[in-house]
Amino acid sequence: MIRPILALLASTLLLTARAADPAAPADAQLNPQGRAILAWFQQLQASPQLRLVSGQFAGWSGTASIGELGKIHQASGRWPVMIGLDYCGWREGDKPDMALIDVRQPNELARAYWQAGGLVNLSWHAPNPSGASLKTNNLKLADVLKPGPLHDAWLKSLDTVAAGLQELQTAGVVVIWRPLHEMNGGWFWWGAQEPADFIALWRHMFDYFTHKKGLHNLIWAWGPNHGQKHADLYYPGDAYADLIGLDAYTEHINPDKIVGFDRLAKIKKPVGLTEFGPHGASNPPGNFDFRRLLDGVEKNFPQLRHFLCWNEKWNPAENHFAKEFYNDPRVITRDQVPAGLSGR
Repeated sequence: MIRPILALLASTLLLTARAADPAAPADAQLNPQGRAILAWFQQLQASPQLRLVSGQFAGWSGTASIGELGKIHQASGRWPVMIGLDYCGWREGDKPDMALIDVRQPNELARAYWQAGGLVNLSWHAPNPSGASLKTNNLKLADVLKPGPLHDAWLKSLDTVAAGLQELQTAGVVVIWRPLHEMNGGWFWWGAQEPADFIALWRHMFDYFTHKKGLHNLIWAWGPNHGQKHADLYYPGDAYADLIGLDAYTEHINPDKIVGFDRLAKIKKPVGLTEFGPHGASNPPGNFDFRRLLDGVEKNFPQLRHFLCWNEKWNPAENHFAKEFYNDPRVITRDQVPAGLSGR
């Protein structure tokens, strides 16, 4: 009986030690290339100079296209550092369906962009374990972790996603993994619930992927929505996240419109805009002057070090001054990624 108790105590002490050092990778076994990428983000964060790692969402599983990033290259002569992808497959009526996911398509884009010298950012609009739509908030997160049909459905979706991530690990690709985003808002089934229950769900995924599935190519990114007070209450802890940020859809790059950044900036992790789109979350007109994003960040959020623009009419190339934006020295582009960080 003594040996299991000692093992449990050692595990507890290890977790405490990791949590006490925000610079330590969330995954203690994160592979060397993942550690190098994370260290680069941390070095940027520690520098007083404003340099932003650029990113662009390319689309959903089955429909993602390098063309979203190609628009930027055509407009500016530059490629973003990160390609944004998502394992979500969709049915009619805003209903993600794991059966529709073909991980080969986003993984093919991920491998190609990695080999070209870029980084890979993967989000996941997880399917509702109840079978309802993504935006039907009809269950308690605590019930998802209890034995039963909801838990079985949750594990099945984790297994499907883990298989895709394992494929990338085998190919040598490091993934900035950003699941269950905007958890402080009420528009997804995992959102606006008890913070402790969300934290438990996040930690369950982390432990399942890291320890059961042996995935050690993941840099864990946590991204609540801006404008929702006390987003930091949903923070899973330093031992379960590597990068943090806010999702923000707005033309106004100031603390009155991007609310809650001051609380997140106190967390000692590289911080950014984990999603950004001008105008709002729907029907953007495509007339945003993207220079305003840089000037607003420098004036009001100088701690920011990374961003991911959404696609379609939120894409800088679909708006104004994309060339000036991507050639600004404050924006890091793919050609400026240090040698050896990606598969190039």
